[in-house]
Amino acid sequence: MPPQRAIMRDALGIGIASGAYAISFGAISTAAGLSLLQTCALSVLMFTGASQFALVGVVGAGGSVWAGAAAAALLGSRNALYGLRLSSLLRVSGLRRIVASHFVIDETTAMAIARDDPALGRLAFWSTGLALFTLWNLGTLVGALATHALSNPKVLGLDAAPPAAFLALLAPRLRAREPLAIAIAAAVLAIAVLPFVPAGVPLLIVAVAVAVYGMVWRRG
Repeated sequence: MPPQRAIMRDALGIGIASGAYAISFGAISTAAGLSLLQTCALSVLMFTGASQFALVGVVGAGGSVWAGAAAAALLGSRNALYGLRLSSLLRVSGLRRIVASHFVIDETTAMAIARDDPALGRLAFWSTGLALFTLWNLGTLVGALATHALSNPKVLGLDAAPPAAFLALLAPRLRAREPLAIAIAAAVLAIAVLPFVPAGVPLLIVAVAVAVYGMVWRRG
């Protein structure tokens, strides 16, 4: 199979899987109290799944929008590092640079840097980005519309989906001792501060603590 065709096939597969996942986001977001327009706007403008789930998870738990936005921003900050890695590969400017920056997420970065040929890397980035953006937003709309059709969407137990999704994303990274130790310490810290701060703030405290640890460990 030609490499270009294989890239397009893989990009479409990733897009379909993410679109199915986006249905749960649309449902969870509206169940958390966001409107259909707000839910769709999040997927169009934010377009990074972990950050979107973090925001609606905090809001759904009773936290403020600002706490949810801060949690989303902290989780999305890794995309800036991806951008540094991809800038020399994509070589874009003007409007294409703006669009490319919006497409810099986990999946597009992984697809792009996995290719030895820069031309194939660019094709992988753009095809994955377009497939993901289209199907993620379509899935969000479907999930949000489906939830709006229910009189009480919370009876589906969708409030359990965000933590379950985070656990699914986290589990593959806990095979080494250090990530596992950090995860356990973060959980203990979050539980310790939970009774004393508003909803959503424990996540911010843990994120800052882990970031500080990372900076200190690298200097050491």
